[in-house]
Amino acid sequence: MKKTFILLLIVTLIFAFAGCGGNSNTGNNNGTDNNTTSKGAVNDQKSAQNDAVTSASVVDNKTDFKNAISNKGTWIIATLKDLNFNEDLVLDGNFTNGKKDDKGNDIVQRKIALYTQDENRNVTNRFTLKAPKLTINSPMASIQHGTFAGDLYVSQDNFQLVDAKVDGNVYFTTDSAKSTFKMDATSSITGKQEVKKQ
Repeated sequence: MKKTFILLLIVTLIFAFAGCGGNSNTGNNNGTDNNTTSKGAVNDQKSAQNDAVTSASVVDNKTDFKNAISNKGTWIIATLKDLNFNEDLVLDGNFTNGKKDDKGNDIVQRKIALYTQDENRNVTNRFTLKAPKLTINSPMASIQHGTFAGDLYVSQDNFQLVDAKVDGNVYFTTDSAKSTFKMDATSSITGKQEVKKQ
């Protein structure tokens, strides 16, 4: 019974992440899944830069999470529980979400989804990801609807916090990464925000 429930939950989450329609604008203006599409369920190496178009990785353990955030992972990484690491983590690789912008170009996006949602896309659970350091090397990335506990290092432009909390400091490795950073009114950072070039 428990295995059936977990399997049903995973299938529901995959369809929820991969099956939501939306507009074809660049970036992720409101932080929802509006840029996802059922086409995202097909692995496809489309561009010379090895951008990936994939479905969500729904993970409930540290090994799968580390694989999902690697440059061989997926554009959405969705957790099913709190994850606690004693090592530094890196969100790496260039990924596209299966949509096109107004000019017909693939939309680049990467998302760490620290939550579950129901069939109406209401957030049902929020989770905490804990690590000493998380470095954001993927372009157009975001953390959504949960908490990252640790220091966040942002090396790419247009990083977003969407209804998310950083329980720690946020360091930007370039001036551009800091000036293009966005967070909505329901997001928060407990520590400092500053440029710390490496």
